[in-house]
Amino acid sequence: MQKNNSIKNNTTNSKRYCYFCVNGFKDIDYKNGQVLQRFLSSYGKIVPRKRSGVCMKHQRKLSNAIKRARFMAILPFTSK
Repeated sequence: MQKNNSIKNNTTNSKRYCYFCVNGFKDIDYKNGQVLQRFLSSYGKIVPRKRSGVCMKHQRKLSNAIKRARFMAILPFTSK
């Protein structure tokens, strides 16, 4: 049997750009819960770079900001 290699996922072909680089964010602030909420899954987990499209530099800052916001009770640890 031969596998059909022509079927591909459309998300792998599209180029994603870093949200923070495009919008000109200087720093990622842990107090801005609405921006941080965008990078959490429905279960409250931090979304990986591959899925969110954030560059490596901003992903590190983003994860630290989310962890600080959780500790300060701005974001929940779990949502479901």
